[in-house]
Amino acid sequence: MKEQSYIYFLSNVNNTVLYVGVTSDIVRRVAEHKAKVNKGFTHKYNCDRLVYFERFRLLTDAISREKQLKNWKREWKNELIEGLNPEWRDLSEEIGVTNEVIEGVTVHYQGDCGSSPQ
Repeated sequence: MKEQSYIYFLSNVNNTVLYVGVTSDIVRRVAEHKAKVNKGFTHKYNCDRLVYFERFRLLTDAISREKQLKNWKREWKNELIEGLNPEWRDLSEEIGVTNEVIEGVTVHYQGDCGSSPQ
């Protein structure tokens, strides 16, 4: 089985807040953010728009990249996003996050007290 992992940036509707995350299942994870199943940073600041992501073969590489990016200045992160997504479009649908997927995540976590794996 081919292992893959991702780092991703989520933003709010005005692109004033950025969240950097790492996951092994980007479709599920972005759907969790959109469904607001976790009551953390992204829920508080309404970050549910996928504006950037990178794919890695190994989770350890994705984690290293996430740590690097979290130490970057906001200006550098903006330039990285704008290099591939100059309009800051929500890329969620392009990777397969549909309303049906979001609804499925919501139903899955309704009886789970709001906890979810990262």
